[in-house]
Amino acid sequence: MKIFGLVGWSGSGKTTLLIRLLPVLISRGLTVSTMKHGHHRFDVDSPGKDSYRHRDAGATEVLVASSRRWALMHELRDSPEPSMENLVRHMTPVDLLLVEGYKAAGHDKLEVHREAVNEDPIFPGDSTIVAVASDRPNLNAQIPWFDLDDPDAIAGFILAHCKLLTSVEQEVLDATGG
Repeated sequence: MKIFGLVGWSGSGKTTLLIRLLPVLISRGLTVSTMKHGHHRFDVDSPGKDSYRHRDAGATEVLVASSRRWALMHELRDSPEPSMENLVRHMTPVDLLLVEGYKAAGHDKLEVHREAVNEDPIFPGDSTIVAVASDRPNLNAQIPWFDLDDPDAIAGFILAHCKLLTSVEQEVLDATGG
């Protein structure tokens, strides 16, 4: 399973880009899963629902299943947050796992940078950032730069970088010097 990340400051458009990349990648015949790191307390359950009541009563894990989906919620209680690598072990293998967040993890990443966020780019100080997608063309990046509104080009880069191109696609890329 190949792992590739999207990082950037809050409000930069990481989720928006990820949602635009998914159909492009899937249309190429890949199986793709996602993982998102949240910095804030979050809940996937609603107060009053049975599964919420199970967790609230102290269950370490609650699995909810139906004919359409299943979800496993694990309460950390006072345990430390697991590493991204540990969490990946719980994922069903696919062709590509897109990870949103986890800036400090060691996998390769694309930085999503939006000028309106008014923050300095992250990539100059992070060697795991191998490309940048931005609405600002003059970032002086020494790494590949993509227009934030070009998910096809970004998807192509991710596929090439992760070596997920078909042999025909790779031959065309090699022939064009890409």
